[in-house]
Amino acid sequence: MISEPELEGEWPAGRPAGAARPDAPSASPPLSPSPPPGGGRVPWRWALGGAVLASVVWAGVLVVQERSAEAGPPIRYRHAENLCDEAPLRMLSGVGGSIDGRTVKHGEGPVQDWSYCGVGMSGVDRMPGYENQVLVELHKKADPGPEFGAGPGLEPGTRLEGAEVEQVPGLGERALLTAQVGQVRLQVLDGGAVFTLSAHWFGVNGGAQDPDDDAVKAAVIEDMRELMVRLRK
Repeated sequence: MISEPELEGEWPAGRPAGAARPDAPSASPPLSPSPPPGGGRVPWRWALGGAVLASVVWAGVLVVQERSAEAGPPIRYRHAENLCDEAPLRMLSGVGGSIDGRTVKHGEGPVQDWSYCGVGMSGVDRMPGYENQVLVELHKKADPGPEFGAGPGLEPGTRLEGAEVEQVPGLGERALLTAQVGQVRLQVLDGGAVFTLSAHWFGVNGGAQDPDDDAVKAAVIEDMRELMVRLRK
């Protein structure tokens, strides 16, 4: 009887069936995870970089805003110590008669420069007399835009309450014409400058003729236009 041939590498007796043979090749080591696409860059780094960039941009915006606030609103007009020399009021003179008196005031400071001119006009040929006031404010720090048209100015004579207000195109950034019985006021905002010109007439009850309201309004607008041109830097 031919016996079973001995198998090369036969399992020794008693070795568990699940044990690896000593001469068997070792198992392959576990594969390391492959790097993510994009050369190994991790997404959180992109998020961190975006946040840093946004912080830098926002910091730059704040610096620009702070510098703009420190610089104040733009002022395109010069300060006049004698505003009456710069405000001849030629058109109002044609409506209100000859000039018979002037009052000049001015002030300068770190926040605001201002100048004032009061002009009296005597009525002729049954025309009423006029009291005209001109005020120029140059705001160096705070923007006067949010409060434009709300305040009375520096002189009580520039106050007009409960009157009709209309926009005037072509003067500065904004221009408001306010009218009521016996008085017209024009205010103009342009950057940090605020101009006010008011015309008040009197003597109508004493026999003088009522002035032409449209003529007075047109005169105020043209005299304001000339003043702004003369003070422009």
